[in-house]
Amino acid sequence: MSAATTRSRTPDRLCAEAVDLARAAAEEAAAPGVVGEHVALVSEGDRVVTHFFECMELGYRGWRWAVTVARASRAKVVTVDETVLLPGPDSLLAPEWVPWSERLRPGDLGPGDLLPTQADDLRLEPGYTGEDEPPPNSAVAPSHDLEERVEEEDAELTGRAPVQSDTGDDGRGAISAVAEELGMRRARVLSRYGLHIAADRWDESYGAKTPMAQAAPAQCVTCGFLVPIAGSLRQAFGVCANEFSPADGRVVSLAYGCGGHSEAAVMPKPPVPPPPVHDTVATDEFPLRPAPDSGSVTAEADTAAEDLGHS
Repeated sequence: MSAATTRSRTPDRLCAEAVDLARAAAEEAAAPGVVGEHVALVSEGDRVVTHFFECMELGYRGWRWAVTVARASRAKVVTVDETVLLPGPDSLLAPEWVPWSERLRPGDLGPGDLLPTQADDLRLEPGYTGEDEPPPNSAVAPSHDLEERVEEEDAELTGRAPVQSDTGDDGRGAISAVAEELGMRRARVLSRYGLHIAADRWDESYGAKTPMAQAAPAQCVTCGFLVPIAGSLRQAFGVCANEFSPADGRVVSLAYGCGGHSEAAVMPKPPVPPPPVHDTVATDEFPLRPAPDSGSVTAEADTAAEDLGHS
């Protein structure tokens, strides 16, 4: 029997000697050939001993087959109590399990994936749903509802048509209509905490402290390619619309900048050369024969020839 590792109490002799019984139980639970050498035994209590065998399975380096054997008081027959595969002190273990909400990283969401949000998500807060509005017939109804009811009752008594309210039946002019115009008619909207962490995340990626912004000739606040955004974040962020910028289509800080700034390097106009001192570009006209001179001999001969031709 190989050397054993024991606890404070001395292991039972018969249980400690039942190595073959423990090996047979381990091979029955695993498979023949994957149970290695006997490496240790541990006394679990009175007449209870656990035998450890090497695991030869691929991918289970350092794991051990643990077979617990026991015998009854005054009995000489040892029986198998439990067989299990356990990690050893040098075993290869899987990393500690982390919830999916903590493992998720930006960019992990793919087509068809659903990302649920918790009901108490700190990044969100309830929007305006109209549930807090009092009913129209309530005593605490808005004043315009009370005026409408008075107008209708007065019209019934006088027999004239009631005056149509400017608010209309679609609810315009009410708080709900204003909330809809402001984009608050949603179940939940961004909370102040959600706005802050979004701003910190955007500023870290495309903010003033990035190497690109440090080397930029100017900031995005003066760039013509910056598209403003709505809401309170427009005071510090916008969207880049320069296709040649590394931040094209991204939310950038107004203090961010890159070499694609619209006013950083304006293309110069092609230079216009000055007019030449000696014109070497224009063409000169050269006649095929020189112009006749009226006082020359050639001119007189030409005239006499013409007179002879007419006579």
